[in-house]
Amino acid sequence: MNVRTPDPNPGWLSSEDLYEARRRLPMVYVEALPVRLDPLGYVSEIGLLYQATDSGQMMRTFVSGRVHYRETIRAALVRHIEKDLGPMAMPQLPPSPVPFTVAEYFPSPSETGLTDDRQHAVSLAYIIPMRGECSPRQDALELTWLTPEEALSPTVQEEFAGGRGNLVRQALAHMGWYH
Repeated sequence: MNVRTPDPNPGWLSSEDLYEARRRLPMVYVEALPVRLDPLGYVSEIGLLYQATDSGQMMRTFVSGRVHYRETIRAALVRHIEKDLGPMAMPQLPPSPVPFTVAEYFPSPSETGLTDDRQHAVSLAYIIPMRGECSPRQDALELTWLTPEEALSPTVQEEFAGGRGNLVRQALAHMGWYH
């Protein structure tokens, strides 16, 4: 069973070409942690996607995807947010999109703690406030809004694959959340 999101631009790289490129080159990604803010601008909720892996295992993740050739970072963020959270999510992208971290994924365990068995990937990770209605699309089964405490709980942290729970902790620390 393949639950991967179909590439909206299949002419970009065929599946075979993408496989070969992933074996030879680091791929560039964007990742977005959707958040809701309270009236003072503090994070009140974090939106986590729940999806099944190819092997049928359930896991938590967040908005993520490749940056296409000749695509700006801003355009890639908007495209992936709309693809994963729907056209009514209304993301509030900052005027200057600066990531809270640059994450490096490797196909086997490494010093970064982040893994992606398909490839070596470099990912620009962002915290993006959402103003609209978010609904899971594509391969996500649900979108769950959790408080920071809930997102940091051991139960939720165990549901992340490839070390992505570390990125949630880094994002919360970046926003001043120290619990």
